[in-house]
Amino acid sequence: MTYPGDAAADAFAAALYQWRLERSLSKKQLAAEMGFDPSYVSHVEARRHRPTEDFARRAEAVLQAGGAIWQRFREYDQARHGSSERPRVAPVPEQWMPSTGGLIVESELSQLTYVNGAYRCAVRRDLFNAGTEPVTRYLVRVAVDRYPGEPERSNRHYRDHPLTWAELNLDARAGDERMRMTRKHDRDAYKEFWLHFENDDAHFPLYPGQRTRVEYAYTVGEDKWGHWFQRAIRLPTRRLEVRLDFPAELRPVVWGMEGTLTTDASPLRTPVVEETDGDRATFEWSTEDPPLNTRFRLEWRFRAAHADRVPEQAAQSRPSEVMRAAGVVQRGAPVLERAARWFDLPDQAPLAEEIIDRLLDAVERIGHLHDFRHGLGLAAPQLGISWAAAVVRETGADPIVLLNPRIVGESVDHDEQYEGCLSFFDVRGLVSRPLLIEVEHADLTGNTTVTTFRQEAARLVAHEIDHLGGLLYADRMPGDGRLVPAAEFSPEAR
Repeated sequence: MTYPGDAAADAFAAALYQWRLERSLSKKQLAAEMGFDPSYVSHVEARRHRPTEDFARRAEAVLQAGGAIWQRFREYDQARHGSSERPRVAPVPEQWMPSTGGLIVESELSQLTYVNGAYRCAVRRDLFNAGTEPVTRYLVRVAVDRYPGEPERSNRHYRDHPLTWAELNLDARAGDERMRMTRKHDRDAYKEFWLHFENDDAHFPLYPGQRTRVEYAYTVGEDKWGHWFQRAIRLPTRRLEVRLDFPAELRPVVWGMEGTLTTDASPLRTPVVEETDGDRATFEWSTEDPPLNTRFRLEWRFRAAHADRVPEQAAQSRPSEVMRAAGVVQRGAPVLERAARWFDLPDQAPLAEEIIDRLLDAVERIGHLHDFRHGLGLAAPQLGISWAAAVVRETGADPIVLLNPRIVGESVDHDEQYEGCLSFFDVRGLVSRPLLIEVEHADLTGNTTVTTFRQEAARLVAHEIDHLGGLLYADRMPGDGRLVPAAEFSPEAR
């Protein structure tokens, strides 16, 4: 038995197949360009699924079939509704979103996760360039307010405890490519930066008619993040989804408001959906075609008595979790297991300078979290940055910056001392190091020099250079060496 529209659906599938071959695209490639699952494209071509208007518009826009695919869909749609009239040729849709030109957000998923005293925000946006010019950068804003409705108190708080670039631990990608970041605005409670469609290895502008998925994530401690999460619609957006992920033991309750700069806020038009899975409670909310300049704000309260702990109390949790919350990448992350890339100086001096700033900010901040009586060191991979840069600060001395460092000489004499590492700070391990090392390192102009380090400084520097080579101190311990819990050490220990 045949149904109305079968022949027209077959004609649509045939046209889709022919134009896909004409454009030398596989089903998977076409699906990626259209924003569909590959299996759906396969089913349409095999006549197992009937085409939708949205599918036809996307296919026509991506394949640029001169109206052929769109016309086959209109014929199918006319037959499906029982009309014997041949449909008139309609204007070919250039794209399926509002024809505003420029960048369009086809879908956004923003997830905020609270773990061990820190919030991690991860945003995924599927972008389409509906304009006439390539897009080479994308603007991102991060704003925090610990005390909403109390501006003087918040301003005072962030003057004393400003939001820093280092603690954000920012990571951003477009597709499979890492994106370069440049700063635009830097305020105590507000950061704005460009994500560029380029990195040191490639440039990948988003050309007209193309799509990509941009993903970025950053971390902010609970001492600087208030109990709210807001998404502002600054670009035409087809779908917005927001997800909050909290520990169930905190007994969170979540509600939401929406409004604009010129209208009063009102409750969300659809409810926030709660689900508990094991020890996590998630809250999800979504909307279709949100109006431009609308602001959607989710707020929450933790009903458990211990939820409103102050930062000093938070610092009493496991040392490794304190460092994780401070933005330090923890053991097991791939970035700690591979050698960092060397800078091409002076050509990459701006990049090196930016990474140095992040390291110095992080060292300053981390220095307040623990009594580092034997000095403090931090390598760029520990912030998720795979470049050969490190900072070492001996007790009572100014920080030492190391770019492209390598050990070119060392003493015969060694000694064994216990070491700790910010990337697994719950334990200490006994490691043998030379008492003197000679290190060749570069400055921003590309000039190299050799510096001699002795005793504690030699151990600190050698530890950080190991990080740049993908080694942890545990890798230098003997086979029968034992990692000892940090709690067994006195304050005098490393």
